[in-house]
Amino acid sequence: MYVIIAGGGVVGRNLAKQLVEKHDVVVIDLDEGVCERIYSEYGAVSILGNATNINVLKEAGIERCDVAVSVMRSDADNLAFCLLAKNFDVEQIMVRMREPDYESAYRLAGATTVSGVIDLMVEEFVLDIEQPDVRKLVSLSGGKAEISILTIPEGAKHAGETISEIVQGSDFPDRCLIAGVFDIKEDKLIIPHGYTVVDEMNQVFLVGTADRITEAAKALTKMK
Repeated sequence: MYVIIAGGGVVGRNLAKQLVEKHDVVVIDLDEGVCERIYSEYGAVSILGNATNINVLKEAGIERCDVAVSVMRSDADNLAFCLLAKNFDVEQIMVRMREPDYESAYRLAGATTVSGVIDLMVEEFVLDIEQPDVRKLVSLSGGKAEISILTIPEGAKHAGETISEIVQGSDFPDRCLIAGVFDIKEDKLIIPHGYTVVDEMNQVFLVGTADRITEAAKALTKMK
């Protein structure tokens, strides 16, 4: 995927570091030293300029962007970036929110992910970028744990296995719980036990930190 990150601060840099090996990443920042550091340390393309300037965005490749992430210092700047990204029909627009009063404005501006929890922000953005079929339902204890839902795709490696078999596999992370299974065909929610079988197109509820849920999602959506 082609990812543009507006803002090369701590969050922007860490996000670029995690994504650059698998995706085409471009970071925009006003500080020349920050741009040089991002390029030299992480290998991500960096552009010196204002991410709220339409010409800078075009230089960054906004017209072919799949995911736009705004983590600048100002909510006003982030909001302007969202509006411009929406204008170019970017499918996923993610933003760091500093003041909660801006949330409705961000949604109207086209933001698909709005995060205000600094500690989990990078993990949440990576989860949404790399596993777009996973949807966070709720955050618990101030972000220390999350409940997310994903659909087991057809042909998944673990489809047809019991929960015990899945969680004991080497690719499923510890400290992540399958807390529920929704059978779409039968239209019923199953409170699972170890012997509960997870089939193709079942929806599973995962409980854990964002990074553990990301690992679990990769395991559950892996093809045979």
